[in-house]
Amino acid sequence: MRGLIGLLVVVWLVVGAAAAWQRGYFGEDQEVSCSTFGDTALTIVAGPLNYVGVNPEVECSVPEVPQPSE
Repeated sequence: MRGLIGLLVVVWLVVGAAAAWQRGYFGEDQEVSCSTFGDTALTIVAGPLNYVGVNPEVECSVPEVPQPSE
């Protein structure tokens, strides 16, 4: 039973990687940022759900750091 579950997880992730490749996330001209890394990772984890309309996107924001007083 564990072997079957492991196989299903691997197939799920391979389908997700194929979806990320089709969306162009692995191209050489792709900029590397928090957002693009998150989009790629979520697309892979979403697996086959990408083919039924799921389009995971991540918005990364940098928190404002207080500036030292003068």
